[in-house]
Order: sequence, then structure tokens, then C-alpha cells
Amino acid sequence: MVVRPRRSVLYMPGANARAMEKARDLPADALIFDLEDAVAPAEKETARRQVIETLQKGGYGNRELVVRVNGLMTPWGEADVAEMATAGAHALLIPKVENKQIINGVEGRMLTAQAADAMSIWCMIETPKGVMRAEEIASASPRLGALVMGTSDLAKDLHCLHTPSRGPFMTSLSWCILAARANGLSILDGVHLDLADDDGFAESCRQGREMGFDGKTLIHPKTIAAANAAFAPDDAEVQWSRRVIAAHEEAANAGKGVVLLDGQLIENLHVEEAHRIVGLADRIAEMAG
Repeated sequence: MVVRPRRSVLYMPGANARAMEKARDLPADALIFDLEDAVAPAEKETARRQVIETLQKGGYGNRELVVRVNGLMTPWGEADVAEMATAGAHALLIPKVENKQIINGVEGRMLTAQAADAMSIWCMIETPKGVMRAEEIASASPRLGALVMGTSDLAKDLHCLHTPSRGPFMTSLSWCILAARANGLSILDGVHLDLADDDGFAESCRQGREMGFDGKTLIHPKTIAAANAAFAPDDAEVQWSRRVIAAHEEAANAGKGVVLLDGQLIENLHVEEAHRIVGLADRIAEMAG
């Protein structure tokens, strides 16, 4: 089973060429070159050109490279999609997705621009309408690769508070996780805004991992290591998963459908999850090596 690690996904301002250059040495699993929120209107054209030059230069190793474009209804969205479709990114991240028509519009423009078949679409879910239509969005196109929670914008629209428990977000986060998993997509947790709150960030990562997120979107390189640790399977999980796979194979070779391992009944569902964990651990080791 091939699983792509997305433990740490760092936003990089497209207008900051120096930051994008330094990102080549960062241990993030993925980078999002941002043309939207992080770029002032007067810098949009410059940022687009700099991101294209950065992508063409390469040098990012195994990292997944994503470009957050401006929405199609903005003055820059059409050109962002058309030019980024063949610039060398792995995916385009679309802001404020609220229905499948937005995805269909982006996909059509990608086809016109002759984007590679392997290029995927990621969707920001950051408004109440986006949350309510998460299932419609997640099933809109075979190009869909991931949902990305935009909790800052969502909090603004919900008029809710950023509490340590993140209680006000639980319904929205859980609903989007269900939509993503029902359609075989990855899903990434929203950013933690307080860079001085290391304990709060660690707790947010722990909670996100427990809920089922694949990783966390980040706004500063200092948080990469903690996210990588939180969303990676630990040694005990990997060792147990390898034992589950081995025990199941041994039972299957003996003509048995189920097996007991340390007193626990092992069925196909446990084996499937064990393969996912081992595959993730192997890819993480491959990227680090």
C-alpha cells in the first residue's frame, strides 16, 4: 500500500522568494505556495511569476508541492489556474470551495491548459456552506486529492471562539472528515495561530491525530517537527502492525480466516489498517533518507 505522508503542510507566501528558497531544506512533507491570503493585491502578478520560477527551478526532493490559487471570481484566479496547471506543482488548492460547480470550473480550465492527469485539486473548506456541502465537494471530481480545513475563516463566519478544546469546531471538523473518508480523500487540519503557544499547538496536533486528520497545515517552520512527530505512527504502532500482517499471512497460508495475536482477534479490517500504517512509516523513512 502506497501512502503519501502529509503530516506537516507549510504555507509559504508566494511573494516571498527568499522564504520559498529556504523551504528547500525544510523537513515538511508538503509545501503550499500561497497566491491568495498571503499576497497583497498589488503583488499578485509578481507572486505568480515567482512561484512559477520556483517550481521550474525545483530542488524540493520528495516534498509534495501545492499552489493555493486565487478564486476564479477574483481578477487573478483564471490566470493563476491557467499558468499553474503546467508549472510543475502536484496540486492546486482552491480557496473557499462551497459547491461542486467551483471544482468543475477549475477542472475545466485545467483541462484547457493541458494539466497533467496526475495533477490533483485540493479544496479549502472554510465557510459554513463549504462544511454543509462537504460530501458534494468531496465527490465532485476524480481529480480531488484532499480537503483542507480553513478554521480561521470558518471561525469568523461562525462567530465562534478559538478555545483550547476547539469545541466550537468539532461538528464542522468531524463532518468534513466523514466526507473525505467516504470518498477516499486525505484531509488536513487547520492552522494554529498562536506561535508562542507550543503546548497548545502540541495539543491541537494530538487532537487532530485522534480525530483522523492526516496532518496539519502550518504557518511557520518552527512547528514542522512537532507536527511530523504527532502525525507519524510511533515505533510500537509500526511493530504491532508488522506482527498483525505476519500473523494474518501465516493464518491464511494455513487456511484460517482469523487469528489470535496476544489474545486479540485479528480480522481483515485490522490487516488493512496495519498495511496503511506500515506503508506510511516506510514512506516517511524513504523521505527522511
